[in-house]
Amino acid sequence: MGIIAKQSFYNSISIALAFLIGAINTVYLYPTHMGSKLQGLVVALLALSNLVQPFISFGVQHAVIKFYSSCKTKEEKDRLLSFSLFVPLLVFSLLLISCFFLQEEITTFIATKNQEIGKYAYLILTVAFSTALFEVFYNWLRIQLFSVFGNFLKEFFPRALIFVLLLIYSYGGLDLDEFIMALIFGYYLRLFMVIVYSLVKYTPKFTLLLPQQFKSILRYSLLIFMSGTAASLILDIDKSMISNILTVENVAYYSVAIFIAAVIEFPGRAMFQIISPLVAQAINEDDASTLHKLLKKSANNLLLVSGLLFLLVNLNLNDFYAWVNLGDYTVALEVVLIVSVGKIFTMSMGCINNIITNSKYYSYVFWFSTASAVLAVILNLYFIQWYGIIGAAYATLMVIVMINFLKILLVQVRFKINPYSKQTFYTLGIILLLYFCISWIPFDFTPFFSLVLRSLFIGTVFAILAYFLKLTGDIQAFLSKLLPSVKKA
Repeated sequence: MGIIAKQSFYNSISIALAFLIGAINTVYLYPTHMGSKLQGLVVALLALSNLVQPFISFGVQHAVIKFYSSCKTKEEKDRLLSFSLFVPLLVFSLLLISCFFLQEEITTFIATKNQEIGKYAYLILTVAFSTALFEVFYNWLRIQLFSVFGNFLKEFFPRALIFVLLLIYSYGGLDLDEFIMALIFGYYLRLFMVIVYSLVKYTPKFTLLLPQQFKSILRYSLLIFMSGTAASLILDIDKSMISNILTVENVAYYSVAIFIAAVIEFPGRAMFQIISPLVAQAINEDDASTLHKLLKKSANNLLLVSGLLFLLVNLNLNDFYAWVNLGDYTVALEVVLIVSVGKIFTMSMGCINNIITNSKYYSYVFWFSTASAVLAVILNLYFIQWYGIIGAAYATLMVIVMINFLKILLVQVRFKINPYSKQTFYTLGIILLLYFCISWIPFDFTPFFSLVLRSLFIGTVFAILAYFLKLTGDIQAFLSKLLPSVKKA
């Protein structure tokens, strides 16, 4: 797993920096200079864009990863890559024509409760198209194991873009209209950079000839498209429904909490960028041993690292909100813990999603995602009305638990493997023990110093326990190099 460890390390740096910049944006720049109403507006627009994006990409970006390793000649590969570009362009053209004739109806529907969203509805389609094409070119890089720069553009660039625009906005250099236009321009600048880099690394001979596996690719893309649509619905329906049932201010409160909870899954986002093509290759070559190792190692490593982040986030939550002086945003404190539980469950499954998506059982993803999307809409509809944004968090957790359980069951039945081992229970035991013990230890300092001291204490105790219990080989080796004076247990 050398190449996985190396690129995952660089990807982790990009994602960590992205989360740092995103944290500054979400918990300081947005609330301080735009206010919760405008923050909620921008977040809601981008959430709607994420809902539209799967319709444009139509799942072909995932088909590239699944079928590329089975293409034996350059001509077959070039046909596949050409097809992956043609489909989003065709779908976007059809959507553009539809929007031209139905512009008033679409705008009225989107702006049912919030007129401002209707005013800036053009951002939704333009950013969705840019993101769809970006994902295609980014996956060109991933299949050739050049994920680092693409991951930088995917994770860091959009947050850095918003950071810069918010600074300019705060000094009066942009009004809201100009902010929206600059945001769109930035997304297309990102697209341009990934296109250039992708073509430098591999330049296909573009052709209108269909791939030899056209029917299989189209069938796969269709199911992944439907699954992706449902998955996007699950990710962003809560924000969209909050803006319609409650207010856009509540979208801002909820988004800050969700962002903080999302820190827990950043190690997985780094690893999956590079591991997905390797999983696809193992499946195409029917290499059960490699597949099993990839699943176990990814699950053990991700649970351990994400478990540490879970503790750092949730045990420091009150001090963090007090330190950055979020004020009204504290109404969503409970959202962080609720969603964090779902995030750590997802990380404990390792690369199980990659296995299902790249196997012959990919059709199950559609049924899982569809059922989850329906459940998400129903639960959010009632829970948001009953419990506000806390209800949205509970709805999210319930959906995550259900779909993850179904995925684990599928892989166990079909592949006779699962991500769990005795190390899993040791890691969970450490997480629970430290969470309940440290939550009772008082740190009576200023919020900043309490946060720093508690984090150092958590990190030290967690690392010592992980090292001596030998929870994962990779982290064991890392700590052995970091602490050469400690004898191997």
